[in-house]
Amino acid sequence: MSHPRWFAWPRVLIVSLALTLALAASDALAREVDPEALERVLPVELATVGMDAQTGAPIALLRDPDSGEVVPIVIGPDQAQAILLAMHEVQLSRPQTHDLMINLLEELDATLERVIVDGLVDGTYLGWLELRVEGEDEPRYIDTRPSDGLALAVRTGATIAVSPDVLEADVPFEYSPPGDDEVVTALGITVIAVRDDLREALELPDEPGVLVSRAQGAAAAAGLAQGALILEVNGQTPETPIEFLDAVSETPDGEEAEIRFWLDGEEQTITLPTDVPQIEESDDALAV
Repeated sequence: MSHPRWFAWPRVLIVSLALTLALAASDALAREVDPEALERVLPVELATVGMDAQTGAPIALLRDPDSGEVVPIVIGPDQAQAILLAMHEVQLSRPQTHDLMINLLEELDATLERVIVDGLVDGTYLGWLELRVEGEDEPRYIDTRPSDGLALAVRTGATIAVSPDVLEADVPFEYSPPGDDEVVTALGITVIAVRDDLREALELPDEPGVLVSRAQGAAAAAGLAQGALILEVNGQTPETPIEFLDAVSETPDGEEAEIRFWLDGEEQTITLPTDVPQIEESDDALAV
């Protein structure tokens, strides 16, 4: 059934009004960069994502190397999935939203240097993307949801920094792993649970521990590599990825974490600093 032409005009007006309101809202929500506040942010490491067992909300856990504590950031389910895919280095046939953003940055000769979580207002986390554009002396700052920023950081190796106020905020949570595909990163070491098929394929010893799917920074330089079975952290045996994170976080202040692991038929022990490692390009992660 056809409609008179005048019937379409209200739709045009509604769309126009919606665009006007959206632009006005974006102007109203625009934030100014506070250079002094950015100087106070502290580096953290994205450890894992999971669920808050009390609320059911997806959360990202950030490891603060100074305090040894793990800080939760509430994120959306889409961002949680995007972060997990990147941590597992799962390659999809078509680029997802965050992959598209990275492709755009590369085409525009821009590099994501830092993701900054600088505020927590009425339960909402605030953040910035710090971009370095080829040929420009000063970085650019783009207002972002921290959840999107974290999904970009885990793909690019950009550093993550958080304001002291966010680190000190008392946000209660009870971590629950995201099913059987739990993955945790600490000290530049990404670990997963040891499945029976992986234990058999890698000819791992019949001992409890967690499997290394990727090692970067000081851990890689010390000889830790994918396929290693971590047997102990500071004398504790981690049987799950989150137990690995807990053991790392309990490293005494001012001391290095002691890691005992099995690799290529030999046991080795190394010590690693607990600060946030420098992330560089790495080899492909262990297939999971």
